[in-house]
Amino acid sequence: MSNSFFPRIRMVSALVVTLLLAAGCGGGGGTSSDVVGSGGTGSISGVATKGPITNATITGYGISGGQMGSQIGSAITDATGHFTMPIGTYAGPVMMKVSGGTYKDEATGSSMGMASGDVMTAVMPSVVAGANINGIQVTPVTAMAQTMAQSMTGGMTEANIAAANAAMGNYFMVSDILHVQPMNPLTTGSGTGASQDARNYGMTLAAMSQYAKTLNMSASSAMVTAMMNDASDGMMDGMRGGSQISMSMGGMMGSGMMAANSGTSGMATAMTAFVNSSANVSGLMVTDMAGLMQKLSSTNGKI
Repeated sequence: MSNSFFPRIRMVSALVVTLLLAAGCGGGGGTSSDVVGSGGTGSISGVATKGPITNATITGYGISGGQMGSQIGSAITDATGHFTMPIGTYAGPVMMKVSGGTYKDEATGSSMGMASGDVMTAVMPSVVAGANINGIQVTPVTAMAQTMAQSMTGGMTEANIAAANAAMGNYFMVSDILHVQPMNPLTTGSGTGASQDARNYGMTLAAMSQYAKTLNMSASSAMVTAMMNDASDGMMDGMRGGSQISMSMGGMMGSGMMAANSGTSGMATAMTAFVNSSANVSGLMVTDMAGLMQKLSSTNGKI
C-alpha cells in the first residue's frame, strides 16, 4: 500500500463531512441558505399597522410568474410596529406577509393577538437589487390590494400589483397605500397636523375595528381577513366570486355570513360610530371625515 493512500482517505473524508454539513444547513431550518438573494445589502423597512403590531413576524417573498415564490427575508416588528427586513441581492416584485404579534385594537382599546390563520399582506411592484427601501406600510388595505392583484388575470404581475394598489387607494381616498402612514386615532391630537390621506387611512382601519366590535368578534383581525376576501374579486359586496363570505364571530354568535354592504355603507356607519366614540382621541370630528364617509355610503362596491 502506497504512502499516498492515507492522505487521499483524509481528503475524501473531509469532503464528505463538508457536504453533509452543507446539506444540514439547507434543510428548512430558516438559515440564510434557504433564502433567495441572501448575501447582499438590500433591505425593506416600514411599519405593520392594525394598530401598530408588536412582535409580529414579517416574511418577504419573491414573486415569480405572478405567484408567491421563495422566501427572501424575514424580520420581527418592534413595539411600534416598525421592521427592517434584509432581502440580500433580490430584485423584482415582492410580497410581504405579517403573522402573529399583538396590537391595540382601536375600537375596544384592548390588546389583541392576530388570530391563528389571519395575516396581513402587501405587494410591491419591484425592488432594485441592493436598494434600502424605507417607509413601506403593511396594513389591512395593502392586504386587500394583494388579494385583488393575486386574483387578476396573470396574478401578481408588476402591472397588476400597481393597478390593485392604486385602485384600493382610490376606494378609501388614500393617494399611496404603500407609503402614506396611517394616522393613529388612539394618539391624542394625532389628527390635527395629519394630511387628509393619513386621516382617511387611519379612520379606515379604525372603522374595520369598530365593525368587528359591533359583530362581537373576539379578534378584529378576522374582519381584516373578511375584507381581504371581499376585495379579491374587485367588488366589495360580501362575496368572493360567486360565494358569500363566511366570518368567524365571537361570543354566542359562532359564525355568520358577511353582509353585502360590509365594505360600503357598513364601513361608513362604523366609521361614524368610531369617530363619535370616546376611543377616538385624534381630535377629528365627523365633518373632517365627511368626504370618505359619503363616498363609502354611495358606492356600489366597485373597486
